[in-house]
Parts: sequence; C-alpha cells; structure tokens
Amino acid sequence: MRHNLFRTAGVLAAAVVVLAGCGEAGSSGTEAPPSAASAAGAGCAPVAGDKLVVLTDDKKLQNTDNVIPAINKKASSPELIAALDKVSAALDTAKLVELNKAVDIDRKSSKAAAQDFATANNLTDGLTKGKGGNITVGAANFSENATLGELYGIVLTAAGYTVKVQQIGNRELYEPALEKGDLTVVPEYAATLATFLAGKEKDPSSPDLDTTVTNLKALGDKRGLVFGQASQAQDQNAFAVTTAFAQKYSLTTLSDLASKCSGAATVLGGPAECPQRPKCQQGLVSVYNFQAGKFDTLDAGGPLTKNGLKTGTISVGLVFSSDGALAAG
Repeated sequence: MRHNLFRTAGVLAAAVVVLAGCGEAGSSGTEAPPSAASAAGAGCAPVAGDKLVVLTDDKKLQNTDNVIPAINKKASSPELIAALDKVSAALDTAKLVELNKAVDIDRKSSKAAAQDFATANNLTDGLTKGKGGNITVGAANFSENATLGELYGIVLTAAGYTVKVQQIGNRELYEPALEKGDLTVVPEYAATLATFLAGKEKDPSSPDLDTTVTNLKALGDKRGLVFGQASQAQDQNAFAVTTAFAQKYSLTTLSDLASKCSGAATVLGGPAECPQRPKCQQGLVSVYNFQAGKFDTLDAGGPLTKNGLKTGTISVGLVFSSDGALAAG
C-alpha cells in the first residue's frame, strides 16, 4: 500500500504497492543475522507495549522522501503552484501521521480527512485565483496519496479551477500520464521520484533534501515536469520500538540503539529482504554499526511487524515514518 522507497533503478516492478527494496512479506520465522552480533554485547530484549515510537535517523541512513507536488509544465501557472505550496507549507510528518490515522484507523474517507485538515489549517484562505479551466489531480493507489490528492483538489478548487481527483494506480501508470498532460498534478515523494526518473543512471537521491530536489528538478525539466515546494512531511523507511522499550533502554536515536542494544538479545523484524537491503539491516550495520542478535522475517511496515513490536517478540521493526499507527493516543 505504499510507494517505492528504495528499489534501485531498473528493478522497478509493475506493481508499486509494496515497499521498494523490501518487497512482500516472507514467511514468519527467525533467521541468523549476517554478522556475529553475539560479540557485540548482551543486547536489548523486546518489551511489549501498545504505543510505538520511531527512533530518529540521526546519521541520515534514509533518503529524503518528502511529499512534493509534481506538475505538468504546460498546465502550470504561478497561481496553481502557490495553491499547492500552501499544502506543502502546512504539512510535516507528524501531521501526515495524523491524516493517515484519520483514514486508516479512524476510518474517515480521504476526502473527509482532507477537508478537516484544510479547514483546521486555513488552506483556502488568501489564495489568488488562477486562469481557471479543468485540471485533473492524479493519485497513487494507497490511502495516504489519495488523501494528499484530495488536499490538492481542495486548494486548487479554491484557486478557481474545476478539479477532478482521480486515483490512477502505480507510478509506472501515472507518471507518463503526467508528462502527457492527461494529469495536471500528482502528490509525489522527492527521493523516490528522482530515482524513478533517473532510470539506470546514477541514483540522484540524497539524504539532503536540497540536493534531492535540485536533481529532481533537472530530471523533471527533461520530461516537461515542474515542482512545487517540498513539504517537511516524509513517508520513508523508519525503525520503530515500543515506547516502553525506548524508556527502558533510554533510546531516542538509531545511534542510541546501536550503542546500547547491539547484541544477542536484540531481535530486528522486517521483510525477508531486509538483511540484504542498504536501507534496512545492511544499512543499520554499515551506517550505525548496529548488530542484531536475531532477524525475524515479518512484513514491510505491516501488521505482522507492528504486532511483533506490540506483543514483545521483536525489539525493533521496519515501519513507515508516516504510518497512522504512530499517532499518539
């Protein structure tokens, strides 16, 4: 149900609804880690709890998958971009988590959640009217992107356009439609789109947002695409623990996890490919020198991983940074 996050260029599959680079969940089970974690220390045994917290990626293992409006250049105008930028200015990861909670947990429709957010954040106030006309907002086939598409629709309607919001499917379908002008704008993710547009060229994404956006704009220019302001909201890989685990071992960052919890008792959970992926266990080892005692094959930020955390069968698990389950309360 998520966009591609770190699948390398050239290996993009037709279905983009699973976490890139992680793929579908494997069978549940425990595997030996690729390195001898037992030499690192005692580790930190799992601690059950109902609330989850993401550990801060203080060394920037993950790239900058900030939400950003991707726009067909011919259909663009200063008024259209200004309306979309108002959404970007109002969004950060905490607010995106709350939006996802409203839809995925509280069971509001994407349209209703978007309208509530637009009202609470005064998104339609003071917008300059554009030239008008019909425009189509495209959205990928997962709830977060559908909600973002509805937000774009609300501000563009307020700016004088006649808007249709259309859920398209995966990036392989909607990105060519955006280039052709069949779609006017799509809520995108900076690092992932940059990697997608680069194809087999060198990966242009970066842990630095300015670098990623600069490279994205250069790639988009070749495709007839322009971009609005990148928001502070990120939907990317993250590593979560229970709040009880974080409190017991005094952890707030992934550096804390590595220094205090490397060792035999620590269980890392995630999709089957995690041990070999540079943004999952392999990255935790290379960037943080984190050594898990065991790896439990679960899923990519899904119910198996979250349940493993909450029931105390894994210490730390791969999640998505904007997951509604991370909302407080």
